Amino acid sequence: MNIHKYDNRKYLIGAMAVLVAVVYLVRLFSIQLLDHGYKDAADSNALYHKTIYPMRGALMDRNGKLIVSNQPSYDIIVTMRSVHDLDTLAFCQSLGITKETFDSRMADVKNLRRNPGYSSWTRQVFMSQLSAADVSDLKQNLYMFDGFEIDNRTIRRYEYAAGAHMLGDLGEVSKADIEQDPYYSKGDFIGKQGVEKYYEKELRGSKGVEVLLRDAHGRIQGHYNDGELDVEAVAGKDLKLSVDIDLQMLGEKLMQNKIGSIVAIEPATGEILCMVSSPTYDPSLLTGRHRGENYTELAARSDKPLLNRPIQGTYPPGSTFKTSQALTFLQEGIIDQNTMFPCTNGFVFGRLKVGCHSHSSPLPLLPAIATSCNGYFCWGYYRMIGASKYGSPQAALTVWKDYMVDMGFGYALGVDLPGEARGMIPNADYYDRHYRRSWNGLTTISNAIGQGEVTLTPLQIANLGATIANRGFYIKPHVLRNVDDQHPDSIYLEKHYVGVDRKNYEIVVNGMRQAVLEGTCRVANNPDYMVCGKTGTAENRGKDHSVFMGFAPMDNPRIAISVYVENGGFGASYGVPIGALMMEQYIKGGLSEESMAAADEMSQRKIDYGKERR
Repeated sequence: MNIHKYDNRKYLIGAMAVLVAVVYLVRLFSIQLLDHGYKDAADSNALYHKTIYPMRGALMDRNGKLIVSNQPSYDIIVTMRSVHDLDTLAFCQSLGITKETFDSRMADVKNLRRNPGYSSWTRQVFMSQLSAADVSDLKQNLYMFDGFEIDNRTIRRYEYAAGAHMLGDLGEVSKADIEQDPYYSKGDFIGKQGVEKYYEKELRGSKGVEVLLRDAHGRIQGHYNDGELDVEAVAGKDLKLSVDIDLQMLGEKLMQNKIGSIVAIEPATGEILCMVSSPTYDPSLLTGRHRGENYTELAARSDKPLLNRPIQGTYPPGSTFKTSQALTFLQEGIIDQNTMFPCTNGFVFGRLKVGCHSHSSPLPLLPAIATSCNGYFCWGYYRMIGASKYGSPQAALTVWKDYMVDMGFGYALGVDLPGEARGMIPNADYYDRHYRRSWNGLTTISNAIGQGEVTLTPLQIANLGATIANRGFYIKPHVLRNVDDQHPDSIYLEKHYVGVDRKNYEIVVNGMRQAVLEGTCRVANNPDYMVCGKTGTAENRGKDHSVFMGFAPMDNPRIAISVYVENGGFGASYGVPIGALMMEQYIKGGLSEESMAAADEMSQRKIDYGKERR
């Protein structure tokens, strides 16, 4: 027998035992000192991190009136693994729901397709945005229902049933929202439209957290380390808006039974004083448990109450656009204020005719603005597009288009609200594609009177009024006045100067003043201050749209306004009287008794849209 053979085996076995011991020691060291995974897993069973939601910032109008605040709401939370021996009938009675509702909610919680993040160990929302009355009985009996908790939340409270489109609303975050911003978790709420969406980061604040200690059965025993690790929530910032809520409410009253919009701007600052979209809705409809069903009902209506017409509706501006044409023709030397053109009930060139109403002819620029003469502006446009100094219609139209863009048309103005449309200003390439380069001023003559391919938003029309009121500049329209008393972004403080001389703006201002004194805007005349205005009767597939653009006072303008009433007929029928009442409300701080009666009458006037509804 070879004894040395067994001696070697003894050493080998000993070495293996030492190696195994070393491996275990290294692993134990790693687990205890280097690897936090097991510690974290243990902590997650013992500690519960409860999110504390901050109060969302409030919204106030320009005069400090509270428009939007917060009110308490409650979420019912369930952790399925902790639900034991549930008395379903008692639970339903405490919450005021049926057994069918309970079963449906529990099925939704466990449905991996609807709730892909489901785990029986994690907290899930059973019901959300309940009122204090909804949960009062459940609060008293909650000790009976293991696995269920009540989280305190808030929902928006609207002090006025006005301004829904501008203010916007809140809705539950989507998967995309969570992926884009780690701040959000499933069940959080986020601004979906309007100010609530645009200024979401300012309004939402910062979440807090409470670190709570749980026992082996998952029951909360109190704050861990006396709250040493707790973090307080930070409330969102309060926003002061530029809107005048009294003016907004008057505008919504005047637009009852009508489709269209009103936009008012303070010319010197670009601050939006009101933004009315009609038809509208009570903003409180899109809060609480019934938000989804209310939204669905609004979205299904043929009159499109969810469309924010002031910034998303694009319309032919009609004769309000003639002011921009006058400025362009003057600046380019196509006309001066004494230039006269004929109007034989319209613009007539060969077999082409653009109709107009009866008035004196020929006539110079100021009466042409006052009477809203189609013939005058068609002749001016035809002369410009055919002017030899440009070399070609394409080059002339490019110059014309550049003036229009500089005045704020054809592109979004950059208002601090989501979803702004750009409108349409055609360029030479557009006509080259459509007419194979064979076109001229006659082919595109509708541009002269704000028809054809030209479309603007009501905000752009109001901004045109503000630019004329300022005699040649505008500031980007905006709805935010300040955040916690700090001024808004600097882009809303900069003056954008249009490339037209002040003297030419003065000529157009005088023409708009003449329109109020003896032309198409006489209904807007007020003995207490000087109003300047321009009507528009925009052609449409059905009945014409009624349009008004103006400002007041003439020499110290405080308000510029556009009114657009779909299928309202002549500008003087709806646009002018509505605009006049709005200017009086803002400048004088209220309406006279006579004007109050006129406002009541206007609010009752209905337009039968029928098949003409857009």
